[in-house]
Parts: sequence; structure tokens; C-alpha cells
Amino acid sequence: MSQTVQPYPLHFKPDFKERVWGGRALERFGYDVPEGHIGEGWMIADHPNGVSHVLNGELAGQGLDQIREKLGAEWFGSKGSHSGNGRFPLLIKLLDCNDDLSVQVHPTDDYAGLPKGELGKTEMWYVLDAKPDAKIIYGLKSGVNRESFAAAIAEHRIMDSLQVVSVQAGDTFYIPAGTVHALCAGVLVAEIQQNSDTTYRLYDYDRPGLDGKPRELHIEDSLNVTAYEGAGATRMKTDGAKPGEWLTLARSPYFVTDKGIVDGEWKVSTTPESFDILIVAEGTGAIRWGAGTLDAKAGDCFLIPAPLGEYTLAGRFTVLRSRVE
Repeated sequence: MSQTVQPYPLHFKPDFKERVWGGRALERFGYDVPEGHIGEGWMIADHPNGVSHVLNGELAGQGLDQIREKLGAEWFGSKGSHSGNGRFPLLIKLLDCNDDLSVQVHPTDDYAGLPKGELGKTEMWYVLDAKPDAKIIYGLKSGVNRESFAAAIAEHRIMDSLQVVSVQAGDTFYIPAGTVHALCAGVLVAEIQQNSDTTYRLYDYDRPGLDGKPRELHIEDSLNVTAYEGAGATRMKTDGAKPGEWLTLARSPYFVTDKGIVDGEWKVSTTPESFDILIVAEGTGAIRWGAGTLDAKAGDCFLIPAPLGEYTLAGRFTVLRSRVE
């Protein structure tokens, strides 16, 4: 791969993951989803546990890990090329929650128990679709401390400590490390997160995993990393988004995510500091830049290199844009 590849928007073949809670909903986006209970599509991924590969243009067939090694300093931007562990800084997923996910919590970057090379995991969710009665677990009830939480876990009444909220399509949730959370059955979610695969499980409904055995729990690590006073988690409805304007959904030290409505043509631009990641939430259209056009439809995720500069979103679709600031 030469260093003279002209920057262009990258579209990736996802890396799909079977999960005990997964289903078949990711097929609706036109992906060739493998057999089984597929819970996660790793859409833009550069991690030892999963890498996405480019589908289009000169770099077709290359993994994001290869692109990062050859072009990362130039293509990811002055801030986007620094992640804390040398890899691409974000991991972008689509999640099909056909059943409840385990109740879990993620560590911060400085947690002593982190596996070697792993970062903490601050993330956010954008709800693409939700069944009428869908709910999620989002944080602890007020007044829960380490002692009372540990007792509730030991006495098999953890659910009494957790906050359960109803969700609808278009809702967004920012989940800083330390926030206890769980997606529940009936939601389809876009997840933007630090490039980490470290999850501590508190509770898994006493169900068997894919191998028929209960999945491992991580009670001590979970109790250690939970932010009992709150970690700054926020949620919002996003139906206030207007065509041609960015509505900020989440601002973290690791990413800033905005929602935009494309209705016709909208000229936007990368910055020298960061790539743009685009997730098409609904609708259809195209991305146009100096040298070409790329079709865009619901479920597509694109990486726009920092040096591309100006590009145009055209058509009628809803898009999530994430970048590093």
C-alpha cells in the first residue's frame, strides 16, 4: 500500500459476533449475516477480537488495522490518531438485542485490573428501533452505595438497585465508564465507544451461555469500577434535530457524536484534528466528494479520513457523526 492513496470515504464489511442474546435483525440492513444468534456487527473495528475490512475503492480488502499502520497518522487526524493503545480510537457497533443483555459495567482507563493493552470503555447508544414496551437498565437507583449494592448482589436481588427506563427509536444514552447498564430485549442500537472489549458482568439472569454453561460474572471488578455517585451519564430525545444542523448527542473526552437530518444537499467537512465516522440511522442517499460518490443507506457506517476536507451528504436520511475533539 503506497502512501499516495488519495483520501476517500471507507465503507467496511462488518465482523459479526454471535451472542446468547442476539437475533436476526441486522439482516434488515442488507448484510450477509452468518447463521445463529447474531448480536453484534462490529462495523468499524480495529481490535484483537475483531477487525472490519474495506469494501470499496483502492484499499478494498484491507483491514482497518492495516490502514492504521500505513496511513493512520495522516488519515485519522492530529487527535484521531492518538488512542492510548496505538489502535484506532473508536469501535462502532450495531447491536440486535433479541433478548436481555447481562447487567454490566465498564472500567475507566486507569483501572488497575484492565487486561494488558486494553483501554477503559466509555460509550453511547442511539436507539435505531425499539419494540413498543422496550426498556433498558440505566444506572443505579439513588442512594445505592458499594455496601448496599454488594448485599443486593449476594442476596440475588440486584434488580432492586437498578434504574429501568422505557426507550423509543431516536433516544440516545451516554454511558461513561462506571455506569451500570444493560440493553434489554426488543431494541436495535448503534453503539459508539472507546476501542475496548472489557466488560464486567454483574448479573446474567442465571441463563446458560452459547456453550450451555453460565457465563462468567465479575462481581469484585464490577463493585470496584462502579461510580456510585454517578459518572455523568445523560440521556435525551433527539426528535429536535433539524435538517442541515448538527444536534450534539454526547460529548466525552473520547468522542463527540452529533445527529443530522439530510434533506437534499448538505456540504460538510472534516477537520485536520479528526476523521468523521458516519452511521446512517434511516433513509437513503449518497456521500459525494471531489473524486466520487458512494451510496448510503440505513445501517451503513463510513470512515471519512481527516484530510478529505469538504464532502456533501445528499438525499434524505438521518446520520450520526462521531469525531475526536
